[in-house]
Amino acid sequence: MANQSSDLNKKVWDVFDVLAGQGIGSTDYLTQFTYLLFLKMDEEASELTGKESRIPEGYRWDSLFVDLSGQDMLPEDQLEQYEDILDTLSSDSNPDPFVRSIFAKAQNKIDNALYLSKVISMIDSVQWFDLGSDVKGSLYESILQKNGQDKKSGAGQYFTPRPLIQAMVDVTDPRVGELVWDPACGTGGFLMVAYDHMRAQTKQATKLKKLKEQGLRGQDITPLVVTLGSMNMYLHGIEGSKSPITLGDSLQSLPPTLADVVLANPPFGARPAGSIEINREDFVTDTNNNQLNFLQHIMSLVKTGGRAAVVLPDNVLFVKEGAPIREHLLKYFNLHTILRLPSGIFYAQGVQTNVLFFKKGEPTQDIWYYDLRSGSNFTMAKNQLKREHFDDFVKCYAPKGQGDYDERHETYDPVSNPNGRWRKFKAQEILASDDCNLNVPTWIVEEKSAIEQMSLDELLAGMQRNLTIVNEGFAYIQEALSKTPAAKNKEA
Repeated sequence: MANQSSDLNKKVWDVFDVLAGQGIGSTDYLTQFTYLLFLKMDEEASELTGKESRIPEGYRWDSLFVDLSGQDMLPEDQLEQYEDILDTLSSDSNPDPFVRSIFAKAQNKIDNALYLSKVISMIDSVQWFDLGSDVKGSLYESILQKNGQDKKSGAGQYFTPRPLIQAMVDVTDPRVGELVWDPACGTGGFLMVAYDHMRAQTKQATKLKKLKEQGLRGQDITPLVVTLGSMNMYLHGIEGSKSPITLGDSLQSLPPTLADVVLANPPFGARPAGSIEINREDFVTDTNNNQLNFLQHIMSLVKTGGRAAVVLPDNVLFVKEGAPIREHLLKYFNLHTILRLPSGIFYAQGVQTNVLFFKKGEPTQDIWYYDLRSGSNFTMAKNQLKREHFDDFVKCYAPKGQGDYDERHETYDPVSNPNGRWRKFKAQEILASDDCNLNVPTWIVEEKSAIEQMSLDELLAGMQRNLTIVNEGFAYIQEALSKTPAAKNKEA
């Protein structure tokens, strides 16, 4: 099985190398590969299982090889037919919602007929249906991960490290019958890990069917991401009448159904220029800060008694405009845990992050902090983050097993273990602080030798983080100054 996966992976990237030589980027190749692979797998499913095709006749895989007169297609004819297929399947008139998700806003990016023909031939040479979901899914995720490493494409913003996702799912422990939501789902990593976690809990066919069709929901504002996420679900066998992932702006309104569990790594920074203004009565405060808005949305999205785990940057913990949100969070939610994440685990450099874990419907008494950042040096290349790096956190989070966090014990002790990573703080003390600051000072003293041993890449990443903090400060000051009466009078 490993050799089969390796050979297939090599074939996929051999074609990519040819296209890259012609200036076709990894993201463009990935989207076209996705469209064509779905057409091929749909045909195989119909032929081998008798299942009715999701694709209208005349726009299926076989229509790329033979024209209406029965003649073999030339590459130029394939190109024209392929573009016609994309136009038809991405149209709002397409009755199949799953197919519409795969082909959301689809456009052809390989305009050289010979190169498109080469990709079609490569996909046609493989019997994809015979491959297990694990093989297909792993292959596709490896392509997504490699695409995320392409700094020019900016695709890394869609990729959350799998070990982090696994740890977040392990401690939130979604159960079969619960609804798991990711309102900024990217390529669907949280949903897939949650699916694997829940499907292991039962062998009942009816529960598994309901899990696939009703247990997972994701949304993203970018058509490309909806395509990649929906295909990721499909290749992992998560397929219902419609894709679990839909296209839309999560921040505009609440969905009709609230979530039992929310897992998310929402986008950071300011809301994109030209976005529709947010006008939510359920929000605590108005802001253009994307991560603060997503935190407010998730606070509304999770049902009473439900739980959430959300990756957020450091500034959410202390920025002045977020004070009323943090106060509301502590008073009406149990923000029981904050995991301080190490640097160097995301493709985007320069951002310090945390995971906030909270439950809706009860006030916060104690906030438990786990500092995985101090003294840790991870990079995407040499010292990659692994699931085992979260083992101690998971043990501290739920000392009696998954889903339990009532009998915790600090590993920090000012005398016997001042560098213990697990420490408790009183919520009332934070509520009484200026601006309800959740960014408690680190208590771990890093050894100087550890800093001296940092590689050049790690030093540069640290400099980039500091530069990011400075730039965010300038942006905040500029925005504040633009709202002053003097600035408004000058504009007038």
